[in-house]
Amino acid sequence: MYPEDRVLVAYVPTPSDFAAIQQQGWYRIPQRHAPKGLYAEYYAFYFGQRFGEQKWAIHYMARRTGHELVTRLQLFPDQPHHPRAQDFYYKVQLADLQPLPRPIISLRWRRVTFIHTTWDRLQDATELNDLLLNGEGYVDRQFAALREEEDGMGENGRFYHADSP
Repeated sequence: MYPEDRVLVAYVPTPSDFAAIQQQGWYRIPQRHAPKGLYAEYYAFYFGQRFGEQKWAIHYMARRTGHELVTRLQLFPDQPHHPRAQDFYYKVQLADLQPLPRPIISLRWRRVTFIHTTWDRLQDATELNDLLLNGEGYVDRQFAALREEEDGMGENGRFYHADSP
């Protein structure tokens, strides 16, 4: 793990969604809502209101090992009549889920879908706003978010390269 490794904090609305992460080793993102930065080296998971005492905090993270574009029906074959059964989703494959040494909490409720941050910030953070800090000693978040190291491909087949700060 390197300070400049990209981390995508992703919202997990329900315990059943988290069960898929734990038991099946993947996280789903609707293609139409996919953030830039899908290629982050790590994913951290922000729990929604339905998590009781663990709500509004990040408790776990995992290394991204790959992803593929599939239909919702491929993810949930037991739900053939779901209204979004034919919609496309990114199935993000994850290595073993790891608990954080301490949760990263939100001091107040916030609507979080995705937060782009870096490994150095994730390691230092105690509160959600800490993931967004700029300053000396931290990797430039914009540079890290724009870097498309192994994939390199941007929208419409264009390649994007970020110059070092």
